[in-house]
Amino acid sequence: MKKKLRSLFKNNAVQSVLSSLLCILLGLLIGYIVLLFINPDGAAKAVGDIIRNFFNYPNPKVRLQYFGNTLVKTAPLIMCSLSILFCYKVGLFNIGAAGQYAIGIGLSLYAAIAWSLPWWACILLAALGGALSGALGGLLKAYCNVNEVISGIMLNWISLYSINMLLTKVKEETSPYTVVFKYSNPKALIPSLGLDKLFSNNSYVTIAVPLAIIFSVLVWVLLEKTKFGYELKATGFNKNAAKYCGMNEKRNIIITLAIGGAFAAVGASFLYLTGYEQWNCSTSSVPAMGFNGIAAAFLGGLNPIGSILSSYFIQHITVGGAYVDKTLYSSQISDLISAIIIYLCGFVFFMKYALSKYLAKKEEKDALKAQSAEAKGGVK
Repeated sequence: MKKKLRSLFKNNAVQSVLSSLLCILLGLLIGYIVLLFINPDGAAKAVGDIIRNFFNYPNPKVRLQYFGNTLVKTAPLIMCSLSILFCYKVGLFNIGAAGQYAIGIGLSLYAAIAWSLPWWACILLAALGGALSGALGGLLKAYCNVNEVISGIMLNWISLYSINMLLTKVKEETSPYTVVFKYSNPKALIPSLGLDKLFSNNSYVTIAVPLAIIFSVLVWVLLEKTKFGYELKATGFNKNAAKYCGMNEKRNIIITLAIGGAFAAVGASFLYLTGYEQWNCSTSSVPAMGFNGIAAAFLGGLNPIGSILSSYFIQHITVGGAYVDKTLYSSQISDLISAIIIYLCGFVFFMKYALSKYLAKKEEKDALKAQSAEAKGGVK
């Protein structure tokens, strides 16, 4: 029985799931301790409200509507997590996903408002812009040996202020927000194809949600079942060895960052082309969705399928933070709790390493005990 359990715990997928769950529980525990220090009276209820999210509403129809809202924000996070993990598999850290996400916002909204393009054309334009941004970082990495983290951070701010300038041309006259295009150009809205009816006529729930899931499956197939995916991963393991084997490592780096950039930008269009949000043209901070994609990717064990579940969980607790009692805690406390949990999501691989090391030591100790017992039996 013990051997079966040990072999089960040595399974890579099981270790990833256990490590993720442990990080989630630690995050909730630390968040609860922080709430106890601030105001112990409502600490347990506040953590419960965050976990319950839309279940805080007694009306089933209202629950479905707010569940739909959580799914709407999950779709772009799935795409951002795919952007991070796809590049990470090739040994690249695409911290520029936040800027690529911003480019996706800018190009999709401008195409929808200024050019009155249909939704699919807006998404394609966003993908192209994100891919070009990623490819620029890839070119700097491949031919100038510029670290992709440095170039990515710099491009984040260039992207943010560039789209701010672009979208001022299509903003409302009396506010810094972009024009609501669902009346002037309804064909730019991503269609729901009946999904809205499943969530109590929540018009924001569109085919973006299933499309994000389909993208996750396609990325898994590409990385695990194709020659191209094998080449990309081989480049990530050792680019010199990949070059020796005849693989074009420079091309692979550029293509990988371009694909990662396209994923992040498409994620932005998945949110903003539903009409769920408007962009504030005076925004001075890079969208957090790109950075949250890092946590979602690692919490999902750098697995495209795992990223679906991890992205939903992160959005669930982020949205759930809004239900914390503001008479007991400040409005920022929900963001603090969410941030603690998201931060600990980055320790999944450390937890996985610690679990593997513990199991290896346990196995070694049992083997030594068995040898000692055999030696004693031989002496007798």
